[in-house]
Amino acid sequence: HIAIAVPDLQKAIERFAEDFGLNLKGQEDVPEAKTSAAFLDVEKTSIELIHPLNGEGPVQKYLEKKGGGIHHLCFRSDDIEADVERLKAKGYQFLSDAPSPGAHNCKVIFIHPKSADGILIELNQPMGQ
Repeated sequence: HIAIAVPDLQKAIERFAEDFGLNLKGQEDVPEAKTSAAFLDVEKTSIELIHPLNGEGPVQKYLEKKGGGIHHLCFRSDDIEADVERLKAKGYQFLSDAPSPGAHNCKVIFIHPKSADGILIELNQPMGQ
């Protein structure tokens, strides 16, 4: 699993369940760890390892600042333009005005971490879909 510390558990549950379509599988308090946890089901996913090309770009800046770690979460979209508009209407801010070409022949756009409890979130849609 991927664990994400959030300042407002209910708000984060709503974000991932409602805004990004994940299924809430349950919640549990863990007194021994002094935490409350919510579990969201993520099926058919992969791990993407990213490294700066030619020692430059945003990933290079991230590595210089943090030295590595979880960089972003990515959610597949069937209609990225509609999802961008829907999420903008909910108050999300994006790092660019429109999707651009990304890996795996996809259109991609990133949500500013300030809009998502410090988490950089990518939306992607395969080209031609």
